[in-house]
Amino acid sequence: MIGSVDWSVPWVQLLRDVGVPAHADCKSGILVADALNRLRDAPVQFVPQSDLPGGTAYEQFIFDTRLVPTRDNLHDFFNGLVWLQFPQTKRRLNQLQAQAIAADGVQAVRGPLRDALTVFDENGAVLQAPPELWTALHARDWQRLFVDLRPLWRQARLVVLGHALLEKLVSPRKPMVAHVYQAQEAIDSIAKLDAWVANEMQPERWATKPFVPLPVLGVPGWWPANEDPAFYADTQVFRAPRGVQAVAAP
Repeated sequence: MIGSVDWSVPWVQLLRDVGVPAHADCKSGILVADALNRLRDAPVQFVPQSDLPGGTAYEQFIFDTRLVPTRDNLHDFFNGLVWLQFPQTKRRLNQLQAQAIAADGVQAVRGPLRDALTVFDENGAVLQAPPELWTALHARDWQRLFVDLRPLWRQARLVVLGHALLEKLVSPRKPMVAHVYQAQEAIDSIAKLDAWVANEMQPERWATKPFVPLPVLGVPGWWPANEDPAFYADTQVFRAPRGVQAVAAP
């Protein structure tokens, strides 16, 4: 049985159409895999975790069969929702993982590309924002990013794609961080965003981990406590860049 989910919070808004009915089914006792399969045609089908043969790599199994082994928990529930809303992105992630496994096998330590793909799959997000916000984010200038430039966040959109992060945000905590990829253009639909992210996922670039850490509960409008500028004075969360000494808030 999976737990409760607050569907009013900003980070799940793009998943509501599939998430609300699937969650209701799960709460009634239906298996997560079956609830996901009820929703719509998808590039994969969801099956119980027991369908994954022993000794077979999870990503390779999905690529070969288009079946996603799914446990009855929130982690796999959110993974399924992202598959349904962002099928091209998930398919591309799976394709690149399977290609890397085919080339190098499953090793004790993932190579740079597989590591980056896993980070994004589990904890990734895409941010569309004015250049001034991106400059402040790259500089880890949290005061400028979240306080001085706060009005510019009305022109921004942060989309969480990482299913592990979505699971963690069911019980929000201030230190939670997304690994954010920069969207260079305005994209006005889920389908277009899905296609754009999938196309951006080129192995040479992705292996460099082109992501920036962003404490998601600092995003204006995402958490009531951040209306107080003192919220950002917590240097354990809003850390200065390496080599720069943090200055305590007055």
